[in-house]
Amino acid sequence: MNTFPPITTVGKARVDGKRAIVTGGASGIGRAIVETLVAEGASVAIFDVSEHDGKELAERLTSRERPVTFHRVDVTVEDSVAAAMEQVAAEHGALEILVNNAGISGPAEPTDEVDYAAWQSMMAVNVAGPFLCTKHAIPLLRRGRGGRSVVDICSIYGLVGNADAPSYHASKGAVRLMAKTDAMVYAPEGIRVNAVCPGTILTPLNIKKGEESPEGLEAYLAGMRAQHPLGVVGDPIDIALGVLYLASDESRFVTGTELVIDGGFTAQ
Repeated sequence: MNTFPPITTVGKARVDGKRAIVTGGASGIGRAIVETLVAEGASVAIFDVSEHDGKELAERLTSRERPVTFHRVDVTVEDSVAAAMEQVAAEHGALEILVNNAGISGPAEPTDEVDYAAWQSMMAVNVAGPFLCTKHAIPLLRRGRGGRSVVDICSIYGLVGNADAPSYHASKGAVRLMAKTDAMVYAPEGIRVNAVCPGTILTPLNIKKGEESPEGLEAYLAGMRAQHPLGVVGDPIDIALGVLYLASDESRFVTGTELVIDGGFTAQ
């Protein structure tokens, strides 16, 4: 006999009453995730180093029913993460959703030319960040009500190789395997862990890369579109909606996997 209760999110807010943390939530994909979770009924704590953007977003979205708070957090510093988690515990009591989104692109040089300090800095954000946030969120998730979910933002380059930015690809490969391992560790407690692997997304970071590229923004974007069979690049909301599914109880039988949102890139 099935032990799951009936799905009750159809036709209503899909994460209604859930409490969430989104790292790197002040801009880009993280911002879209915050906006989507709030629109679907969640209270959200934004972790980011960008105070201006984070506070502005929190003030715009917060309400009595769905408080949104900003916490200045450096995800590479354990004391910073631990202190913010304690504050979330005091304000929200518990947690049902953690989205490990904070990340940087890091050095683009081939491995034999990469500066070790730059490599360490990128790994600290992209790999140590999800590790530290998951480590300190687990006690709060254990107190959560109903379905609880961790979503790690990975990349298509955690799935396939490319001659571009090998250090970044290595970091995302680590995140993908960390999600699978955490899924196995915490499954007996009912805490699900999954990864989302985006293709090229039209974020402020990618727009800036295009503007700074020798060919200019339009040619850069045309090249990106040509790499994806659908002929377009994604928007942050495309990733946010995937995160929403994994954060909701609709994905109650999904753990230890990756949701690839890439316009067909990895199907080639």
